[in-house]
Amino acid sequence: MSVELSVNLGGLVMKNPVTVASGTFGSGREYAELWSASPSCPGPLNALGAITTKGVSFEPWAGNPGIRITETASGMLNSIGLQNGGVEYFCSNDLVWLASQNVPVIVNVSGHSGEEYTKVIQRLEREEAVAAYEVNISCPNVASGGMSFGTDAAAAAEVTKLCRQATKRPLLVKLTPNVTDITEIARAVEAAGADAISLINTVAGMAIDAQKRTKVFDRGVAGLSGPAVKPVALYAVYRVYQAVDIPLLGIGGIRSACDAVEFFLAGATAVAVGTANFSDPLRALRLAEELSAWCASEGIQDIKELRGALKDG
Repeated sequence: MSVELSVNLGGLVMKNPVTVASGTFGSGREYAELWSASPSCPGPLNALGAITTKGVSFEPWAGNPGIRITETASGMLNSIGLQNGGVEYFCSNDLVWLASQNVPVIVNVSGHSGEEYTKVIQRLEREEAVAAYEVNISCPNVASGGMSFGTDAAAAAEVTKLCRQATKRPLLVKLTPNVTDITEIARAVEAAGADAISLINTVAGMAIDAQKRTKVFDRGVAGLSGPAVKPVALYAVYRVYQAVDIPLLGIGGIRSACDAVEFFLAGATAVAVGTANFSDPLRALRLAEELSAWCASEGIQDIKELRGALKDG
């Protein structure tokens, strides 16, 4: 039985609903080396519906000092600090390589001010290889005393509006779960021009070294990801699906076809594999094939039949 896997994520046409979560896949070079050895992969990265890059800022960011990653029960805490070489480095190195991979490229955009986000997009507008943008509004807003754009509806709307004015390409906005009402933020970015919403980003957490009686991370707080956050992410997708009319990219603890289907049923159009990439570098590669098999076994002819099809009971 042939299963239709293509989806439209806010204007971004994907041959299947699988991408990777920003920050877990770099720009794909290391994974491509592994994937190219797999007989099931027609090309290094084009088995994916799209690739989502690590965060790109206007100027280079050094990232956070000290320990950056630690394991926790059913997940991982990270405090990377969005280390990257800046947009010019990205364009002349990573993007040149990505342009040869025959896969839609979603560039994750970071900034400390609305102006910084805009400058990144303006630079990337000159690059044909960019298919869409994912705006990470979990970055600190320096102008507002370090508060994240994503925790305030007005600030989220403002940065979305600025980014919308800078491009006609599909614009995804990635939301933080660390808010009281995520639907308020979702409605605000939709009204400001977002074409789709990515959710969720990591959940705020921390780790303590009991022997030293100190915090593990220099910043204290870190971002929790992996299977531990899946119920939180599913609930966020379910709530936001009922609050907005634009497509959703589900992120959080996805490891299997069944995990992905749960996100589709909650309302997601596409899904991103994140922390699972570290424990199984071929996980995202295999997921589209497993989704096709799952749908065939359930008599589903088109993956879009599952979107928002959650039953009461």
